[in-house]
Amino acid sequence: MEPVMLKIIAGVAIVIAIAIAVVLVLAASKPDTFRIERRATIDAPPEKIFAVLSDLRQWGGWSPWEKKDPDMKRSFSGAERGTGAVYGWEGDKNVGSGRMEIVEATVPSKIVIKLDFIKPFEAHNIAEFTMTPQGKATNVRWQMHGPATMMSKVAHVFIDVEKMVGADFEAGLASLKQLTEK
Repeated sequence: MEPVMLKIIAGVAIVIAIAIAVVLVLAASKPDTFRIERRATIDAPPEKIFAVLSDLRQWGGWSPWEKKDPDMKRSFSGAERGTGAVYGWEGDKNVGSGRMEIVEATVPSKIVIKLDFIKPFEAHNIAEFTMTPQGKATNVRWQMHGPATMMSKVAHVFIDVEKMVGADFEAGLASLKQLTEK
């Protein structure tokens, strides 16, 4: 190989190494946990909203991910609703696969869900819904939080996950509002 070619290859290797180092430094500076939250005011009593959220079989009527893959395979097990209800899914690249289980259901104010994503990446998070009455309406807060692995921190360097998932939460809350205000 000619010396000029070796210099070019060495230069490219150095640039690539520097780029990787910059990405890793930026990723390492990201927080070790994440939290995504959205809120909506729904003109329905908390009991009505709680009934929809605590019955995982009803999520098809409002969940934004249900619309992303209508051919998604679903399985239900455990309790029919509330604590112990389990929903598994296996879908396309838009929804991946995973499992969620209601681990706390305080009628009519709170639902806590353990979320286990399997594909396209493994993650273990918590989703929480809280319903607070305000006159004849209900303030609904939907949040998801969990650990940020190094792999997810690298993704956060390139993708605004908060904005991306937040948009899904907003769409879901709008559909939940439409469904429960009927």
